[in-house]
Amino acid sequence: MRPLTQSSHRPQVHTRGDKRSLEFQPGMIQSEMRLSRPDDLVLSYARAMMCFVLFHPRPEHIVMVGLGGGSLAKFCYRYLPHSRITVLELRADVIALREQFAIPCDNARFRIIQADAAAYMPTLSGAADVLLVDGFDADGLPPALGSAAFYADCRRALRPGGVMVANIFSYDPQYGPMLRRLRETFQGRICWFRGIAGNNRILFAVKGGKPSPALSMQRKVARSHGLGFALLNRLLAHWIVLRLRWNHGRTGAG
Repeated sequence: MRPLTQSSHRPQVHTRGDKRSLEFQPGMIQSEMRLSRPDDLVLSYARAMMCFVLFHPRPEHIVMVGLGGGSLAKFCYRYLPHSRITVLELRADVIALREQFAIPCDNARFRIIQADAAAYMPTLSGAADVLLVDGFDADGLPPALGSAAFYADCRRALRPGGVMVANIFSYDPQYGPMLRRLRETFQGRICWFRGIAGNNRILFAVKGGKPSPALSMQRKVARSHGLGFALLNRLLAHWIVLRLRWNHGRTGAG
C-alpha cells in the first residue's frame, strides 16, 4: 500500500437510519452495515467476494487485505466458525473504528494487524487457504496492490489449491495490466463471474499444482464466467450468503 500522507482523507462514519457507512470522501461508500444486523453483507461486491466458498468451502486460514468497516471479516468470523481470520490494515484510524462497526476483539480465531500489506505479504509463505484483497483508499486501489511483485507474494502466501480474490474496478485505467499480471502470476488459472457486482470486477485466482476442488471450480467458472448472465450470478452470490447463514443456524453455532 502507498504510505499514509498528510493529504490522505480521514475516514468518516455516517449513520442514516439503520445503516452505518465508512467513507473516505463524501458519498463514496467504502463499507456499509445494518445496525440491526451488523454481520449482514449489505454491498453486492462483498457478497460476490464470498463466492470463494465455491472454490474452498472450509478454509483453515483466511487472510484479508483491507479492513474498512469489517463487513467481510465479521461475516467470515460468524459464518465460517472453522476458519481463522487475519486482517492486514495499514491505517490506525480505520482500525480505531472497529467498535463503531461491531468488529470482534482479537482472539484465538481473529486478529487485525496494522501493517503495509505489500511489505507483510512475503512473511506469509504457504500460510493462507484464502486471500481476500480489498485494500482501497480514497484514491482507489494503491498501485503496490496491483503490482507483479505483490501478486507473486500472494501466490507464495497461498497453500496448494488456495484461492486469491481480488476486487478491482473495471474502469480503473490499470485494470488491463493488472489482469495480465494476475493471469501470468497464476499461470492462467483465473476466472470471474460476469456482472456479479456492477463496476467491481471480482477476480478469482487459484494456486495450481496438483488437482484440487478449487482448480476444478476455476475451470468451470472460466468457461462461461459463472452462470453466464449477470442476474444469475448476482442471485448466486445471494444464495451463497443465505446458505452459509442457514447452515450456521441449523448447526446452532455461535
